[in-house]
Amino acid sequence: MNEKNKILIIDDTVDIVDLLQKRLRVEGYEIFSAYDGEEGLRQVAACAPDLVILDVMMPKLDGFEVLKRLKADEKTRYIPVLMLTARAELPDKIQGFEIGADDYLTKPFDYKELAVRVKSLFARKAANEKLAEEEKSGALDHMLDEVAHEVRNPLVIIGGLARRVLKKLPEDSREREYLDIILANVAALEKMVTQLFALKSAALSYIEPADINEIIGAALGRFAEQLAAQAIAVETRLECPSMLIPVDRENLIRAIACLIENALEAMIGEIRRLTIITRQIDGNVEILLSDTGKGISRETIKNIFDPFFTSKIYGPGLGLTFVLKTVQSHKGKISVESEVGKGTTFSVKLPGSAPV
Repeated sequence: MNEKNKILIIDDTVDIVDLLQKRLRVEGYEIFSAYDGEEGLRQVAACAPDLVILDVMMPKLDGFEVLKRLKADEKTRYIPVLMLTARAELPDKIQGFEIGADDYLTKPFDYKELAVRVKSLFARKAANEKLAEEEKSGALDHMLDEVAHEVRNPLVIIGGLARRVLKKLPEDSREREYLDIILANVAALEKMVTQLFALKSAALSYIEPADINEIIGAALGRFAEQLAAQAIAVETRLECPSMLIPVDRENLIRAIACLIENALEAMIGEIRRLTIITRQIDGNVEILLSDTGKGISRETIKNIFDPFFTSKIYGPGLGLTFVLKTVQSHKGKISVESEVGKGTTFSVKLPGSAPV
């Protein structure tokens, strides 16, 4: 596993902690430990574990109190907790489950059983996260669809009437300035509505063989005039051999164009260079798009794919959401690296064979 699941063991019995540390590390987990309840809570805050193995009888704070505090905190309430204790009485188990324990194992325990329960808890956690993400995505798609339909008709009316009034005004009329502002904002909202409808198409891909290098050329062609006007140097290194890969051509062109548009808007300094590289890695295709723009801060970068998130003064902030959905619909991955004041690089990795 590339990113190890983290397990925190909170138990005052040193031999048990040592045993679990050694065996669970062999299983491929990253292990942290604490020997009393207070230290355990500090470790939870420090290492953000994916699962906690928690003893009940401990000094300072017992396991029930630790569990109660974990479940009361919004940041930690969804961390799975396996209670591991010598207290086998039914009332103790009931108390643990009532507070929020996800599983309960009595000492002395068989390590094979504990390992199976740990795997089961991780599998359940992954399934719950996937379900929550699907529900969130479905609700978002429905909301975006409703917003697009409700906003489009009023915009058509506002824009149409504003243009009619503008035509009748004298050239020196001050009101023309106000109407230009209205029309500029109408155009921004119309772009948002267009992007809202595009988000639906991102998840509905029509897959057919296409040349990734030709797709890059088509996306760049949309900005020929803007690139010249802004004096932006373009470097393309199409190292990926010309070959057909299964993609939705139109959606992928639009997604690459969104990345290019963001790059052009970010390049406001003296050095303006856009670099696009395609290459083949282990049968898959990678697209690297780099700019010499203003960069993205560490605090901002984690939110850039969220709908309506934007650092621009104008703009709905839906372009990168469309890019993410398009890449995901192709079973691909997208990542970003950026340094403030130096620029940003997006990496899009797509499978070289038909998505399943």
